[in-house]
Amino acid sequence: MNTTVSFGLYELFRIVVPGFSSAALTFLLYRAYIIGYIPDALSPWVFALAFVFLTVVAGLTLYAKESTKRRKAFQENQPSRYLSDKARTMHDMPLLDEENARKVYFYILNNHIPPAFYEKIFHFGTVYHIMIQLRRTSFWFAMVSAVLVAYELSLGLDVAQQQGLIVFTIGVWLMYLFNVRYNKADRKMQENYLDQIFWLEMHNDLVEDILRKQAAIASKRSPS
Repeated sequence: MNTTVSFGLYELFRIVVPGFSSAALTFLLYRAYIIGYIPDALSPWVFALAFVFLTVVAGLTLYAKESTKRRKAFQENQPSRYLSDKARTMHDMPLLDEENARKVYFYILNNHIPPAFYEKIFHFGTVYHIMIQLRRTSFWFAMVSAVLVAYELSLGLDVAQQQGLIVFTIGVWLMYLFNVRYNKADRKMQENYLDQIFWLEMHNDLVEDILRKQAAIASKRSPS
């Protein structure tokens, strides 16, 4: 299995899917509200290029922020922390800091974990990141559209005059609430971690051997 291709494909999905969602919601908001203030004067080709550009920019922005990695469901039970704890219980082993623990984890992941298990790990990790980004994106669009509805009402516009914006607002709120109500991303992420930890526990001799090799390499690199 070409792990580089698989990793790159999963990372591409993490950029494109949230970016496309943001671009699509922006387009719908434009048709529902903004077009009343900024008329549509773009040719189909220019619009298509603008849509692709917004998809890429929004996707890369959300990807770079990595806010999904600060959530409790992502930080709890990480396999790299298991490796840190494991090193602490081994005789004559120095403490394994977070950075080196991640290096050991990715070494094991890329060189020893079976291909089918490897694909499963990245699959559920990608689903987690995408679903959380979609939830947050839909929430902020729902909030903005609700504020716009309130603003239009304050100007004296009745409900019939802003049907498109109200339908958009209800639709985005339903999307957000559906994501929250039937959210499996957090649970799947934790199951993903626990499966990896179980694999590490079942290959205890291999894990200890790799940890000792890492400690030996680290000691050689450290200044005398």
